[in-house]
Amino acid sequence: MKNAFFNQDGRLRNGWWILIFVGLIALTRFPYRLVTHGLKDLGVPAQWLEPAPFLFTLLATWACTRLRKEPLSSVGFLIDRRWMKEIAFGTLLGLGEMLAVVGMIWAVGGVHLELNPARSLSALGYGFYMFLFVALFEENVFRGFVFQRLVGGTGVWVAQIAMALLFALGHWGNPGMQGATEIWATIDIFLAAVMLGLAYLRTRSLALPVGLHLGWNWTQGHILGFGVSGIGQPGWFHPIFHGKAEWLTGGNFGPESSIFAVVADLAMIALLWKWKGSSGARATAQVCESGNPELQGGLG
Repeated sequence: MKNAFFNQDGRLRNGWWILIFVGLIALTRFPYRLVTHGLKDLGVPAQWLEPAPFLFTLLATWACTRLRKEPLSSVGFLIDRRWMKEIAFGTLLGLGEMLAVVGMIWAVGGVHLELNPARSLSALGYGFYMFLFVALFEENVFRGFVFQRLVGGTGVWVAQIAMALLFALGHWGNPGMQGATEIWATIDIFLAAVMLGLAYLRTRSLALPVGLHLGWNWTQGHILGFGVSGIGQPGWFHPIFHGKAEWLTGGNFGPESSIFAVVADLAMIALLWKWKGSSGARATAQVCESGNPELQGGLG
């Protein structure tokens, strides 16, 4: 019976840690609503509450790491110079990937961009701030504690596929998710999750996946003016579609439901697969080899 709860090293099994995390997330729902509704009633602008979902999931993550007698930084939040460089690089990489996707859509005559007369630096800045906390929230949930426990308990590719499926399914309720859009968007979002998982595994930090996620969304929405997962955004530019099929252009859902987004994600996965990883990740790998089985499960 003891083996059902503890591994051979006397540590609680990863599956139980995942259940603890899910339970803590469920427990935060009531205080989250209480705090956010209370602050709104006090007149706090909704924009100021963008960090709230991330902060409450971070609280659950912190509680789990404390129970495991590990620092919060062990999940991938060691905020140092390397972390800041990786998030900045990831943001530029995500920006470049989205520009490549839209460039391919433009090249086949699917869209052209016009300056938005209502554009503003404040909207651009707010978009960056909003999508930063969206990226922090989603990466903490999908590439943070749960993903890392799955890697430790089931291996890399079971964890990758399981979390990618959950990430894709989590977008099914978004506007415009039907027909061919649903198919291509699901494929792309699944591949994007695999890419972001690889970004974590190659760095053992959440900085690069957060940056990639931020750069992709912000460029797609508040720079180029496309929908982001079906939700319209006030962009610096405004896309004008030319009547091509939505599987080419992405339509109102956004370029991530275009076949070209699938191509871009596959290219990025190939690049990350070939990359040997950052020096910090290699140092973690050396620690794994020296005897921490929960951190083992490398790639390739």
